[in-house]
Amino acid sequence: MGMQKNLPMGKAVTAKISKPLPVGARLVCADNTGAKELEIIAVKGYKGVLNRYPSAGIGDLIVTSVKKGRPDLRKQIVLAVIVRQKKAYTRYDGAKIRFDDNAAVVVGEDGLPKGTEIKGAVARESTDRWNKIGSIASIVI
Repeated sequence: MGMQKNLPMGKAVTAKISKPLPVGARLVCADNTGAKELEIIAVKGYKGVLNRYPSAGIGDLIVTSVKKGRPDLRKQIVLAVIVRQKKAYTRYDGAKIRFDDNAAVVVGEDGLPKGTEIKGAVARESTDRWNKIGSIASIVI
């Protein structure tokens, strides 16, 4: 068993979120760090069945590779938090929420966002779990 850093995972999520984004999924980068497209490499904190691909949903911390963006950022491994997903999920008040695209925000090792603004809407579940993402988001749904 290797030593693992304690990442600030925040509090529990207030919805039954489906996990539709497996390893290999491509996401839009919703912030202004210079990355345009991210590919999921791993999901932090994922515990699953043997040989099952790890998958992630809104509010999850993921390890990603930058596929498109500024030349100095391309091929870099970065941490990100998922803020939008196409697959609908259900809040505990019965509301079903879904977005037009799958998007993530690049964060540092401490869970603080690298960018200074987020383009587009952000799910309330991810802002509940990651406070700083909520403070730089323009629209929270």
